Amino acid sequence: MPSNKAISAAYKAAQTSYAELGVDTDAAIERALNVPISLHCWQADDVRGLETPKEGIAGGGILSTGSYPGRARNGDEMRADLDQVLSLLPGKQRLNLHAFYAETGAKFVDRDAITPEHFSRWLDWASAKGIGMDFNPTYFAHEKANTGFTLSSDDKGIRDFWISHGIASRKIAAAFAKRLGSPCVNNHWIPDGTKDSPADRWGPRARLVKSLDTIMAAKVDRKQCVDAVEGKLFGIGSEDYVVGSQEFYSSYAQSRGLVLCCDLGHYHPTESVADKVSALMQFHPRILLHTSRPIRWDSDHVVILDDAVRSLFLEVARGGAIDNVFVALDFFDASINRIAAYVIGARATRQAILLGLLDPTARIQAADKGGRGHERLALNELSKSLPWGAVWDQLCAKSGVPAGADWLSNVAGYEKKVLSKR
Repeated sequence: MPSNKAISAAYKAAQTSYAELGVDTDAAIERALNVPISLHCWQADDVRGLETPKEGIAGGGILSTGSYPGRARNGDEMRADLDQVLSLLPGKQRLNLHAFYAETGAKFVDRDAITPEHFSRWLDWASAKGIGMDFNPTYFAHEKANTGFTLSSDDKGIRDFWISHGIASRKIAAAFAKRLGSPCVNNHWIPDGTKDSPADRWGPRARLVKSLDTIMAAKVDRKQCVDAVEGKLFGIGSEDYVVGSQEFYSSYAQSRGLVLCCDLGHYHPTESVADKVSALMQFHPRILLHTSRPIRWDSDHVVILDDAVRSLFLEVARGGAIDNVFVALDFFDASINRIAAYVIGARATRQAILLGLLDPTARIQAADKGGRGHERLALNELSKSLPWGAVWDQLCAKSGVPAGADWLSNVAGYEKKVLSKR
């Protein structure tokens, strides 16, 4: 466990190394700390939700695998786990909540009838913590989603149900924003699609446009409720055809003034989301970034500081777009300690943000513009070996959270005291 004195000494040396390349590490730390990261609530309970369980409900392309002890079983346990997570994370955090985490007591309330009051305990908790909240309508894990189609269904009754749910979610998001004093990103992802090649690819997409237009027509303050739409390449049960593809939602968001969501796991393994940022943001003023980790497919593994995450935030930083992106986590792993999963993923995401801000972009771009390709390449390589770890430790010390892997002892203590007894 490094002492504050050791962290300070290592940081001063790192500060000098970065200064030689024109990088102000103090400024990078300050800015990295102020980028909000929205923690996904569904890692705590393995994406089960808090609704009264019903038989015969499909997952809708969502599946958390593993059986590590200590899963949160109710809202109170989820909030306790999140308290522990927040105590180990540097910088600003938010909470990202799905609609099926409504707490309705003994009374069953279907998703087309949920209201802000069904999330009052979450709001009280967030208010006490001083953090903002984001929201997601839950268009899966429901009997009216078992056919594989929701907003694009050819059954008007099913479409109308989900339209009502989408409208309700927007009103809830606006209420979150008003109560917490911070705009609420309300992200729409639907699982609609088919396992094998459909005979009609046109009809569902035309119906989806109409359904979304109806949802967005509801009178909700768009400054409070920031609607986003999220595409996908394929999913479980929609391997061949996804109604809401990247092309569909990119066009829809741009034409309707909405935010486009890009999830790192929702593309072909050879596609670079980092490359997409500079293209998309020529037309989309803001985008929502979901950090996840696909292993051969959208498997939602815990985020690590891999090339995909590093490259993504390097591009965001180089484009001066840090203030134009929303950042959220989206993964779930039930095979390991869930608190540790949160901390690893959230820290890796903020590390990637810091690394992007520590990049000697001005020097590298000057070399590029001057036709000195060899210098650009050399500086790119040099940036990989700069002592950013010492800057990260200083960032953690500034936030009053454990540096390095010191947080593991906190997780072990919480597992022994709390998780092992569930």
